[in-house]
Amino acid sequence: MDRDMLQIGTLDPSNSQNLALLKLLDSSCEGMMLVDRHCRIVWVSDKYRIALGIPDQLDVRGLEVEALIPHSLMRQVVNTGRAQLLDLMRFKQRWFVVTRLPLRDKTGAISGAVGMVFFDELAHLRPLVDKYSRLQLPVQKSRAKGRLRQTKYSFADLVGTSNAMLALRQQALRVAPIDSTVLLLGETGTGKELVAQAIHNTSARTEAPFVSINTAALPETLVEAELFGAAAGAYTGADPKGRIGKFELAQGGTLFLDEIGEMSVAVQGKLLRALQEREVEPIGSNKVVPIDVRVIAATSRNLEQQVSKGLFRADLYYRLNVLPLQLPPLRERLEDLPLLIRALSAQLSLQLGCAELQITKGLLQAFSRYHWPGNIRELRNVLERALLFSDQGRVSETLLANFLPGSSVANPSRGAATQPSDAGQPPQTLAEQVAVTERAAIQAAIDHCQGNKLQSAKRLGISRAALYEKLKRLGLS
Repeated sequence: MDRDMLQIGTLDPSNSQNLALLKLLDSSCEGMMLVDRHCRIVWVSDKYRIALGIPDQLDVRGLEVEALIPHSLMRQVVNTGRAQLLDLMRFKQRWFVVTRLPLRDKTGAISGAVGMVFFDELAHLRPLVDKYSRLQLPVQKSRAKGRLRQTKYSFADLVGTSNAMLALRQQALRVAPIDSTVLLLGETGTGKELVAQAIHNTSARTEAPFVSINTAALPETLVEAELFGAAAGAYTGADPKGRIGKFELAQGGTLFLDEIGEMSVAVQGKLLRALQEREVEPIGSNKVVPIDVRVIAATSRNLEQQVSKGLFRADLYYRLNVLPLQLPPLRERLEDLPLLIRALSAQLSLQLGCAELQITKGLLQAFSRYHWPGNIRELRNVLERALLFSDQGRVSETLLANFLPGSSVANPSRGAATQPSDAGQPPQTLAEQVAVTERAAIQAAIDHCQGNKLQSAKRLGISRAALYEKLKRLGLS
């Protein structure tokens, strides 16, 4: 290894004074690494060697940094000369919070880079993120007053420390400053609009509108008018003053197209043209409107299969699939359940005016055994029901079993109706599941009110007459 390779600005580790400085810097963080202008490793601190699992007898000096850390971004820092003040780096099964700084020689030329690990436990970062969110809230509210369309979510609302969520957060943070189209992929209820809003709020377009449209919720005849607008009297029943489309409403900002896979092939062609030409033509108008909009699309369908079946245009798919992000289903990140339950319970308790849900071992076990087909949306609905019928935040396992139809929560007092369907029994219909849940909720309210029907009806939010009708229909005394 030649002498020139070691000359890293003023941080030459062969110099005893510089080595002492490096060790002093290393003492204030969890590990440190130095590379030269060719991104070859010059020095690694003892703490970083332990964190990376480098054997004592292995001399890593002279190795390219990617040989040790395959996904390292140190080369990016050396090539661009730009510091990366805060980033998440994954090494094997661990995540590190790192800072990367370029180093320059006396002439100002890039001579290498230094990387420092400030946290090797991501939980240490959570208080900082929470504090930042609290400090930003008044600023966001002030900015929102002048906005046409407001957003509610930021990256602080992406709850979870599982590997899947950390990877998603890291990828989303990297694509946020880029103006390219983003495609969010994931099952229904996984929080695609939350991620879309977080990306918008972290982008350069954060002061401009965020406009959302669910293409699956609109009749096919109205989707085109909603997207591109319509001139006055363009069709029967059209607004006599004309209609501004969502592309124009989102001018300068972000347009979120939810359930893009449900869009008809005819509208897909016009959407493709709008994305390529960056202009739209309202229905019944000869006027072409230039647009400056970033598009974030989302779908719960497999678009590649849709393309192969001829249900989705291949050219539009390639246009949308520039920056794809996959959102994990809840069943693949069950380790996040305690954090999710705590966060959602806190929100719901304020909304409902009741005590927060008590997270017991039995509750976590029951939730962990359930498959959550509706993902976070279903979890929120279950928690809301549980809080409505809880006793100061406590929920019995008997009642909990009826909130999770088809789960393996034992409930001997209800017989076979709440047992899992894999014991040779046919699966329950939706009506049967609703009846079981309704029966349990009514019984819990009556038990809590010690048989007082009027108080029970008030707790359930129904009239006493309606309660008596339900008791008769469900065969409850």
